[in-house]
Amino acid sequence: MNKAMAAIEQINYIKSPSSKIYKTLTTQEGLGNIWTPKLKVKPEIGFVNEFDFDEGYLTKMKVQELKENKWVLWECIDSDPEWVGTKVSFELSENENVTTIVLKHFDWKEMTDFYRWCNYNWAMFLWRLKKYCEK
Repeated sequence: MNKAMAAIEQINYIKSPSSKIYKTLTTQEGLGNIWTPKLKVKPEIGFVNEFDFDEGYLTKMKVQELKENKWVLWECIDSDPEWVGTKVSFELSENENVTTIVLKHFDWKEMTDFYRWCNYNWAMFLWRLKKYCEK
């Protein structure tokens, strides 16, 4: 693997149990409220989640790993060409009713303007996740 591959990393602190955040990240209802309402999602290893952002194609994320209330890992198998082959992980750790979430979108082939735009959008994703889970 090329060590020069780019990765996006974001962190946020959410005043909500990790179980609520995990459920939001792994269910149709949760991701429909914070990412796009046009989706097919199941919390099952091997399932291919589908997200429609009205861009003329579906973004397909294969569920690679799930550790309840702790870890989610997806691999992009279809989307914008720059996303295909990348992985997205969500790491959760709860302490005194605050959950730390570390989001990583890694294995990018190069740092492009699309990469930079996605970096911004992942930050907005975490902001929406925080608003949704704290309400």
